[in-house]
Amino acid sequence: MHTIAPPSASAGLLLTGGGARAAYQVGVLEAIADIRKLAGAKDQPNPLTIITGTSAGAINAAALACGADDFDGAVRRIVDVWKNFHADQVYKADSLSVLRTGAKWMTLMSLGWVLARWRRVKPRSLLNNEPLEELLKRMVPLDRLPELIRAGHVQALAVTGSSYSSGEHITFFEGDKRLMPWVRSQRRAVRDRITYEHLLASSAIPFVFPAKPLQIDGRTEYFGDGSMRQSAPVAAAIHLGAEKVLVIGAGRMAEPRVSPQTQDANAYPSVAQIAGHALASIFLDSLAVDVERVRRINQTMKLVPPEARAASCLRPVELLLISPSQRLDTVASRHVGDLPPAVRALLGGVGVSSAKADIKGSALASYLLFESNFTRELMGMGYADAEAQKAEICQFFGWELPAQQRTESVRPAWMDRRKDPLRL
Repeated sequence: MHTIAPPSASAGLLLTGGGARAAYQVGVLEAIADIRKLAGAKDQPNPLTIITGTSAGAINAAALACGADDFDGAVRRIVDVWKNFHADQVYKADSLSVLRTGAKWMTLMSLGWVLARWRRVKPRSLLNNEPLEELLKRMVPLDRLPELIRAGHVQALAVTGSSYSSGEHITFFEGDKRLMPWVRSQRRAVRDRITYEHLLASSAIPFVFPAKPLQIDGRTEYFGDGSMRQSAPVAAAIHLGAEKVLVIGAGRMAEPRVSPQTQDANAYPSVAQIAGHALASIFLDSLAVDVERVRRINQTMKLVPPEARAASCLRPVELLLISPSQRLDTVASRHVGDLPPAVRALLGGVGVSSAKADIKGSALASYLLFESNFTRELMGMGYADAEAQKAEICQFFGWELPAQQRTESVRPAWMDRRKDPLRL
């Protein structure tokens, strides 16, 4: 493996969380790889050298970082996983397994914790995500990462988790030895060797998947989804040296109001609707606030005299945001019926229905819809949204497209209806 010189302006990537919604990110990455090829930059070094992710975004980020010496190949491997997804690759979806986890958890919730104490039963989560670890071992070759860092193909990989034990928000990073940890209020960074346990911890959606134990400061702490208590999602990439950051979200920055024709505004919300609202607060709200904060700081810095700016610790950060152009809850409502029967029955007990008009009820299901019909539709949306921002992407990376390619739209072969029977 040869050593390459890092790019003059370090470009960072942030992939946010959201369970199955992270399929959207994969479509965006595939479009970027295709745009890069059209711009004649395919043989240039890895365009994203500082890679950060949270929750399911941490898994995509790690897979991308572990293939940093072949950006196009890494993207293709991630695409292959997501376009052929089935729920049983992430969690045990058979009836017996769901009864052992989700049904038991919900029964104890309804009958009271006295019964749980009497029977010494301590349910940990709605679903058992043991299959995910096997998928990670095939999808993310973490053993390659140290050499890729030494060779300069990637400067850092960072994944975040939230400690149930201490209440802290921790960013675990592996990267260039010159990078230093940072400490802020309620959040800090820890240099560590990234493992599959880190990825499982970062993607442990609260209540849905079990927390994971990690060693930190010589003690064991239990970690859950990194999107919880994450007040500054973009910060990790900036702390690690990124001068510009590509942010790929997994939800609209501003969700439109739900039409009264599809939702009864006077009806009491179901448990599923409340849970979906809570998860949206965890996965979406902090990103919108942080993006606004970065842009406001950039605007303020333009008003500061150059000499004063040089004396401060602040620096402008170029930000490119790509997020869904459509409401993902609406997309999910068309695919609730694709969930495994046992999981569909479990979610039906809290108010998730297969009715396409039940957009709010489908929000919870959208995080668990690891089924190819849903993931492919999100990937198609991500690809189209990136295509719509083709000019901004080229400007961000410094690429130049041939004149005939600047307005021409392309799509990957797997989306061709003549070759693929799945409708997007």
